[in-house]
Amino acid sequence: MPRPPKKFVPIPFEYHQEIEVRIDALTNLGSGVARVDGWVVFVPFCLPGETVRARVYRNDKNCSHADLIEVLQAAPERVEPKCPLFGTCGGCQYQHFSYESQLAWKTRQVRELLKHMAGIEFPVNDCHPSPQLWNYRSKITPHFDQPRNGTIAEIGFLAVGRRSQIIDVPECPIAMKEINDALPIERDAIRARASSFKRGATILMRATRDRIETNPKAVATEKVGTVSFDFLAGDFFQNNPFILPEFTGHVARKASAGGARFLVDAYCGSGLFALTLAGNFEQVAGVEVSETAADWARRNAESNGITNARFMAASAEAIFSEIDFPANETAVVIDPPRKGCTREFLDQLAAFGPARVVYVSCDPATQVRDLGILQELGFKLEDIQPFDLFPHTRHLECIMTLTR
Repeated sequence: MPRPPKKFVPIPFEYHQEIEVRIDALTNLGSGVARVDGWVVFVPFCLPGETVRARVYRNDKNCSHADLIEVLQAAPERVEPKCPLFGTCGGCQYQHFSYESQLAWKTRQVRELLKHMAGIEFPVNDCHPSPQLWNYRSKITPHFDQPRNGTIAEIGFLAVGRRSQIIDVPECPIAMKEINDALPIERDAIRARASSFKRGATILMRATRDRIETNPKAVATEKVGTVSFDFLAGDFFQNNPFILPEFTGHVARKASAGGARFLVDAYCGSGLFALTLAGNFEQVAGVEVSETAADWARRNAESNGITNARFMAASAEAIFSEIDFPANETAVVIDPPRKGCTREFLDQLAAFGPARVVYVSCDPATQVRDLGILQELGFKLEDIQPFDLFPHTRHLECIMTLTR
């Protein structure tokens, strides 16, 4: 038995004690949930209904964490992972899960979050599949640790359940083919100038037009339907371009469904929703707390010949102060960061009082939290549509439509 870490608590399991458990469910982080005499044990890369052997590496106050050693009884939904690093690299959680089952579980995940976090029973539409299941990511960010003796070792992503250990990733099957073609060249170039790095670093690889961009300050381009977007390569832009026409199309239908004539994109960034939805509305206003982002949105509107959209930078305390659209004829699209909306923003939204709100989120847990507040502020839930922008991972986007 190896020596446990200094802070290891040997209750209820010893360090590296092997246990046989049955998996009951999955967490929203993608790990299997098992119970031993009522005590919860989390085991990654398992599926509900499976019996597995696991090795405990940490006991917390109310649960334990274990590594998967062996699947003793497999679920019928289990498939062979495509990547040889699956189970070691922390980038994917569901490559062992048939794609139909991934979609079903993501749908269920949203439904259970509604029930357990907000006490809401509401039908959730089936998770919309990605049209491309592999080689879909247009951006990856491998990283490496500080060189040792003038040599860079692993270049890749964090190991499962580890905060610092990096797994060497020479190829990533969920990254676009163009990225994988360029990755060996970039890895060799990084190692060839190892002496120039005083510490570890992160590599940017973004597919744009006819090249792979590694400079975060360079201009990248992405096309969604007929609209072309320029933005800084290191800035945020949705990383599955294959699903974006369907994704933005759904937002457009929901935002305009009630006959709204005006649109406010309250977290507009470089203009993804404002500009792809502009054809559905008489006038569009994009709002950003970042003047730089608002400037990119203006440039994108001009380069695409979109004349009914304007963009403004607003302080976080007065997001809607310059919006002069009649609220009862206005839809608002919000797509906040993973942490969700602040209460301050939600209060401002309610004070503005739009006819419809289409809430796009990359974290359904914070979205459900905000939903509870929006309902208290007078909004009614109309529709919930998950989208699978990230096949083979635990991540999903969820679109909730609310009316006043």
